Amino acid sequence: MALLASLVGLVLVGALFPAVAHAQSPGVQATGLHISNGRLVEGNGNDFVMRGVNAAHTWYPGKTEQSLADIKALGANSVRVVLADGHRWAANSASDVADVIAQCKANRLICVLEVHDTTGYGEDSAAGTLDQAADYWIGLKDVLAGQENYIVINIGNEPWGNTGPDGWTAPTIAAVKKLRGAGLQHTIMVDAPNWGQDWQGVMRANAKSVYDADTTGNLIFSIHMYSVFDTAQEITDYLNAYVGAKLPLLIGEFGGPADQYGDPDEDTMMATAQQLKLGYLAWSWSGNTDPILDLAVNFDPKQLSSWGQRVFNGANGIAQTAKEATVFGGGSGDTQAPTAPGTPTASAVTSTSVTLTWPAATDDVGVTGYDVVRVGSGDETRVATSTTNTATVSGLTAATAYTFAVYAHDAAGNRSTRSATVNVTTDKAPTTACSVGYRVLGEWPGGFQGEIKIGNPGTAAINGWKLGFTFADGQTVSNMWGGTAAQSGGTVTVTPASYTTTIPAGGSVTVGFIASKGSTNTAPTAFTLNGSTCTAS
Repeated sequence: MALLASLVGLVLVGALFPAVAHAQSPGVQATGLHISNGRLVEGNGNDFVMRGVNAAHTWYPGKTEQSLADIKALGANSVRVVLADGHRWAANSASDVADVIAQCKANRLICVLEVHDTTGYGEDSAAGTLDQAADYWIGLKDVLAGQENYIVINIGNEPWGNTGPDGWTAPTIAAVKKLRGAGLQHTIMVDAPNWGQDWQGVMRANAKSVYDADTTGNLIFSIHMYSVFDTAQEITDYLNAYVGAKLPLLIGEFGGPADQYGDPDEDTMMATAQQLKLGYLAWSWSGNTDPILDLAVNFDPKQLSSWGQRVFNGANGIAQTAKEATVFGGGSGDTQAPTAPGTPTASAVTSTSVTLTWPAATDDVGVTGYDVVRVGSGDETRVATSTTNTATVSGLTAATAYTFAVYAHDAAGNRSTRSATVNVTTDKAPTTACSVGYRVLGEWPGGFQGEIKIGNPGTAAINGWKLGFTFADGQTVSNMWGGTAAQSGGTVTVTPASYTTTIPAGGSVTVGFIASKGSTNTAPTAFTLNGSTCTAS
């Protein structure tokens, strides 16, 4: 959400902003979703107008799968997903991002992926840079490659505050060039400065130069519309300027409820977007600190707020205007879902995996795949996909009870009702010999750098591991190399990077990290590896 706390002295947006120079046709046309004549189109050339919402995956990962299904059921054709690159919040791993993409595709939603750590750079000291965000996307290249038909890369959310917004242009151009130089061919989305609202007109004045920096011409601008845009004139002037210049634009976030800074004119935003055939993505599905912006109360699609009713069911709303992307079979006419799969049975149970098999579902056209979900505490989490009626679920915790079920889907994306569930308890973990050395390499006020050396004194290699330990003084890991950290309170679990997955017999691997701290920084003294207690050294 756009932050306005330091926004003062506002004048009419239309009066501030200079004209936008016309875009030229790119010399190279990218694959998949791309820009043509100033508009976002699919790989087949069909116009695609986003009608969707924002979903805060990085803060509520356990809610994402059901949220995407609910958002789709309410008529959306797209969703903007909050991710983190590790600068401010724990980075979403490659496997996690791959799963988000798979969930979007399963729900027939075009997926805009955005790094949120850049929010308010230059004014918020905790914010990361666009260059750091670009590095994060490049690190995900293997996951993103081949998904050009289904995803858009939003480099960084609201990547500049209200302090010196002229500084936004050069880093934005550099980030675009860096992504293209690394070979990423996806549509790139660029957010405006001024916490996304561009009230000083920097993005509008420099849009042409930023657009020209992309050799593919495959770039779209995103304006966030909150209290700055509280009159019809401001809104129509801003949107029409880009359309007239044939520069692609959408409303990447917007709010309707009034706040202390003003009352956004959401009716004009939605009506003008519909008139100009521009996309919009409302903020946000659920879980906001300020709940007036929750479209659904407590993530429940049956409890839409007045804001949610406006966005989904009001004039020019999602239900009335959204058209599914043709890449998902939109307009195919197949609306019949497969039957529910039969009850799964479990076999080959180990301490970390189980194989599930189920009677196949049927469909009037044909079943194309299955999603295996873990069920618990009212949530579902996809844990495996398969094109046949069997799948192996891995990465489980030893001596733990799980409940699984299965969905079927067809080529048009129609999803069956859920199968009956099966309960499985994994085996106890085999004893793992291990040693852990922990040391602090340097400290500074509020933070420190640490190193963890994991040793394998055994005679066989350890292939795949999960390290566990607990901080006693509120320390929080903000960045890690050699592994990926997940933290809940003081409890930290670390899983390996691709190059530290195997700990050779008699050998070791090392993980480094940056963390915040208070006045004390007590080192953890107890460590587990794959559930077994390690010797601290």
